[in-house]
Amino acid sequence: MIRPDIKELFPILKQEVNGHELVYLDSAATSQKPLSVIQTIEDYYKRYNSNVHRGVHTLGTIATDAYENAREKVRKFINAHSIEEVVFTRGTTTSINTVAVSYGRANLKPGDEIVISMMEHHSNIIPWQQTAKATGATLKYIPLQEDGTISLDEVKKVITPNTKIVSVMHVSNVLGVINPVKEIAKIAHENGAVMVVDGAQSAPHIKVDFQDLDCDFFAFSAHKMCGPTGVGVLYGKKKYLVEMEPVEFGGEMIDFVGLQESTWKELPWKFEAGTPIIAGAIGLGAAIDFLNEIGLENVEAHEHKLTAYAMEKLGAIEGLTIYGPKNPEARAGVITFNLDDVHPHDVATVLDTEGIAIRAGHHCAQPLMKWLHVSSTARASFYLYNTENDVDRLAEGLVKTKEYFSNGF
Repeated sequence: MIRPDIKELFPILKQEVNGHELVYLDSAATSQKPLSVIQTIEDYYKRYNSNVHRGVHTLGTIATDAYENAREKVRKFINAHSIEEVVFTRGTTTSINTVAVSYGRANLKPGDEIVISMMEHHSNIIPWQQTAKATGATLKYIPLQEDGTISLDEVKKVITPNTKIVSVMHVSNVLGVINPVKEIAKIAHENGAVMVVDGAQSAPHIKVDFQDLDCDFFAFSAHKMCGPTGVGVLYGKKKYLVEMEPVEFGGEMIDFVGLQESTWKELPWKFEAGTPIIAGAIGLGAAIDFLNEIGLENVEAHEHKLTAYAMEKLGAIEGLTIYGPKNPEARAGVITFNLDDVHPHDVATVLDTEGIAIRAGHHCAQPLMKWLHVSSTARASFYLYNTENDVDRLAEGLVKTKEYFSNGF
């Protein structure tokens, strides 16, 4: 169960926006940060700011220990075999690009296939488009069912012995769909393909055990899970990371540099060129501490309950269309919708005057928008600090929005 005073732990949520108490419903874009994370980052800069892995002085040693301790926290959080499988990156986008460039371009050739789904975020589409162009491989899409879910029967049709890479998001940032990535990974492996999972929307909300999922690569970002912006994680099975070449070169990732040739450090540091994201990684470690204290099982249960409540409240508004599965148990805390005859940007603008923050646009998922036969949508996304009162405020705001535009404004 989520503690009732949870909002008090997030300083930003105590403010008023446009004369109203803030209701923040855009956590799928970025979550808010608890005071413990903010203070941890502040402590690094105030007390032991230093580069890592280089100096032998006291500050450098403290910083290095804190940075690598954060890596171990990530390892435990995702149940990776070792810290060698945990690479710090700038975020999910960088992680997927690293796999597409370093693994994809080295292992694909004409006739090979890359398989993704129609619901993917642009960061899990464009890297594979570019890799397909560079290698001559074919990019294929898993179709969606009428409610926006993925059918394993369709997966089995699309994935063939020619498929070398399958890359699917765990949770849709638009439809809220929770995809059966464990089962998809099994089908991929049966056909000799590697499985890549975009976990940006799942790692903050669902307890993920990578050894149980048996995916080969998994990407997620700190800023969506109570951590700072600019840092994320690429998990990769050691047998693949060992063979992959770095995509950035320079200081920190080298073993030996000669005039004509150089060699790289061991895992995971060969993928972390230059001064790493020190404060960000330490902040991510603090976010993991926070989520562990709350309990991801409690976060997941809270969001399922809140989503069910929101589906009922918003579903009662005449002229409002909700996209994705009707069953709240089949989705995470994301509800994407449109209000008849009102542009999503106008919906978001009116709600903002009521102190309610939602997202409007194509959500970096233009192929999915085309599949839905819309150009854009509005989206409310929930996290551990949201309440039924927030949902009530949203519903009231949408009714006001509808009345506002129906009166000719």
